[in-house]
This record gives sequence, structure tokens and C-alpha cells, in this order.
Amino acid sequence: MKKKSHSKAVPVSASPAQYIFSTRKKKTIRYRFPTHTNRLVMDRSQAEAAEAFMVVLEPKQAPPLHVHDDTEQIFYVVRGAGTLYIGASAGAAQRFRVKTGDLVRIPPHTLHRIRPSGKKRLVYLSVDCFPGGRPKDEPTWESHVRAVCQLNGWDFDKTRT
Repeated sequence: MKKKSHSKAVPVSASPAQYIFSTRKKKTIRYRFPTHTNRLVMDRSQAEAAEAFMVVLEPKQAPPLHVHDDTEQIFYVVRGAGTLYIGASAGAAQRFRVKTGDLVRIPPHTLHRIRPSGKKRLVYLSVDCFPGGRPKDEPTWESHVRAVCQLNGWDFDKTRT
């Protein structure tokens, strides 16, 4: 006698786009900021409590020291090496070396920044997790980018390329 399975299989005709997201350049949306480049992989509107993007830091470039009160970040270093700064200011911050293959966790409310080392770019996958759910005031990546540009005095229209 054949046993019945109680799990439901996903139909073959279901769109894989809701489960699989490409990190390849041609499949992502590029945002070029004065300090770094982000390539959007998964918009926060496509998930309940997360978003994902590739971050590319050219030599001598890095986002400013900053904090996310509603976000826990996970970085997976894909290429290159750098220094992670955690703490009150760049001079007084704790410093940690990061390299290809490292996984970095930035808890909410943690002042941080990451900079590439040497003359090579640093590339990492950033997964932002929202413990309280998707932010209601910035429900999409683009709404978040608009807020970041306004905060830093950057021209939003020049960031998306």
C-alpha cells in the first residue's frame, strides 16, 4: 500500500522568479552613489522582511559611517578584502579584516562601515533583514534610495544607471 504524502509540491508551472534571484550584472538594477555601487538583486517589496543587493566598492571608496535602526545586515564577501569598522567614529572604531568567503553580521543599532583594502575592488552580497517586518515608510528599495539620497545631498536621478 502506497503512503500518501502530506506535503504539497510546488507546481512545475510556478514562476521561479519568486524563489530564485540572479546576482548577475545583466539581471540586476544598478544604483551608482558617490561612495559605492549597489546592484539590486531582490527588492524588499518582493519579500516579507528582507532585501538583497550586491555592493561594489572601488579602491578608496566606501559608504560613510552609518547605522540602521530597523535592519540587521548580513554581508557575504564574494571578492576582495577590506576593513570593517564598528563603533562611534572611524578613529575610535573597532577594526576587523574581511576577505573573500567571510560572512559579516551587523546587528541593528550598530554604527558601521566597510572599506576595500589595497588597489582591488571589494564585492559583497548584502542581505538586509527587517526584524520588525518591511519598513512601512520605505516599502521599496527605490523609496529607501530616495531617502538616502535626500539625507546625503545626492541627486537621486543620477544614481540609477
